[in-house]
Amino acid sequence: MNDFKALGLSHGVLTALESMGFEQPTPIQEQTIPILLADQSDFIGLAQTGTGKTAAFGLPLMELLEFDDRNTQALILAPTRELAQQIASQLDSFSQNLGKLKTVCVYGGASISTQISQLKRGAQIIVATPGRLIDLAERKAVHLDQLRYLILDEADEMLNMGFKEALDQILSFTPEDKLTWLFSATMPAEIRRIVKSYMHDPKEVKVNVAQRVNENIDHQFVITKASEKPAVLKRFLDFDMDLYGVIFCRTKRDTQSLAEILVEAGYPAEPLHGDLSQAQRDAVMKRFRSGMLRVLVATDVAARGIDVNNLTHVIHYALPNDAEYYTHRSGRTARAGRTGISLSLITKADRRKISYLESKLGITFNKAHIPNMEEISANRIARWAESLASFEADFKLPKEAINQAYAHLADFSREELIEKLVGRELSHLKDEPVKIENQDFDESSDRGSRSRRDGDENMVRFFIGVGLMDQFNKGKLLRLICDHSKLTSKDIGRISLQRMHSYFDVEADSVAKADAIKSLELDGRNVRVNRDDDNKARVGGKSGGGGKKKRKDNFRSSPRSGKGKKKRY
Repeated sequence: MNDFKALGLSHGVLTALESMGFEQPTPIQEQTIPILLADQSDFIGLAQTGTGKTAAFGLPLMELLEFDDRNTQALILAPTRELAQQIASQLDSFSQNLGKLKTVCVYGGASISTQISQLKRGAQIIVATPGRLIDLAERKAVHLDQLRYLILDEADEMLNMGFKEALDQILSFTPEDKLTWLFSATMPAEIRRIVKSYMHDPKEVKVNVAQRVNENIDHQFVITKASEKPAVLKRFLDFDMDLYGVIFCRTKRDTQSLAEILVEAGYPAEPLHGDLSQAQRDAVMKRFRSGMLRVLVATDVAARGIDVNNLTHVIHYALPNDAEYYTHRSGRTARAGRTGISLSLITKADRRKISYLESKLGITFNKAHIPNMEEISANRIARWAESLASFEADFKLPKEAINQAYAHLADFSREELIEKLVGRELSHLKDEPVKIENQDFDESSDRGSRSRRDGDENMVRFFIGVGLMDQFNKGKLLRLICDHSKLTSKDIGRISLQRMHSYFDVEADSVAKADAIKSLELDGRNVRVNRDDDNKARVGGKSGGGGKKKRKDNFRSSPRSGKGKKKRY
């Protein structure tokens, strides 16, 4: 902590940093903090995403604010709700030893009336997305006449997302004598215009982080056909069971589609895109941070503000057109001194993009090897055997159970027992041939180790009274089940959607969790959930959802019915 102490921070802030696990300042923090503490001037900080900009402006802010003044003294603008929430959370942590500091975070997609109530109770710091701040200003719910600090975080991204007019409007109704601190990864023409129009002789710190961000990242690529990308992706997921990362797609449709492919194959994955509600996004991020999900499938915009330090991989399912977007994406791994992999799945037509990125960013791409079935199996068994060898039961093993095991297994040799154990461990890996370009093998694992098929004796089928008429797809149904139970995506196998109802398979070991659901509430009606063997007499789903209330008219009837089409509200 001596390095942070040398920057001029107080004991209370240093203690908070120590409890948060901060050890050494990043370059942007080291250069920025002393300037902001010493100089009452406007400021420009140029650094890439993930380099510690929140602490660079947040720590000086803790030292400069007057905690006894209940007026709004600082306004921080961020491009996305996720980034705004993370900034607010970090500020609360920085101030934990300094006294009572009221920070209010406001953003779209949440109740504006609740946010107005929070602001009425007082906010010394407001963290906001531009659109919601303007909505609140028009309702006269924010009062910035005593504002002392305006901080624009990820300013270039706010402009990329179309907030140019909103920024002009916000800047125009803040006090002239405030200080403006602008942080950005790049300095496009519009940022320079803001600097010229609204800032006065700003101090500037520019950290050349392109090499620093990338120096701990192994940039890799594989060449394959577009149609084979899902199979290639599954192989990497099968081979590396520690893979934990974000998969980037170009469009919301591609994001949703790929997530559904992975979920159907049994991988713990979910999509993150702009069509999700705030509650859905929060739930997805909670599951991802807790480790319930191995991968997020995301668009560039939706992923802004995701701040998870221990990501092992960033996977570019489709390369971005802009080198800066590649930098933003890949910089989400190898944070806090860790190493990481940035893997690009490209077609032959994308080879020029790889050369362009190497030249533009000063990095080198290495051609990755797509694991084959033998490699996946060997790696899986090595991990399993190591885990088994180190296992020690933390409870006394029942003697009767041990005797039963001896009785059943005594006639097998050590070699036979090991073969049986290995065979069982690999039983879910399906050897399905997949033709992948530039590979010298025929074997493959197109389905993951958790892939399931009809008739799997380790799975139990369940009925649920929602289906296609309720506007459900497989991904949405999986989220519904997990949100209303202690089940995770790892517990759930094949999902089959029908018009009025659906079926889903559950691992035998997790059946008790599914049995505990019984029913769940959806749009004001009770939805029945039970084992499929209880539905033998209901072939065709005539019983529907089995709830007390009728379905809401939130769907269209089948086009074949001709008459009586219902409106979608």
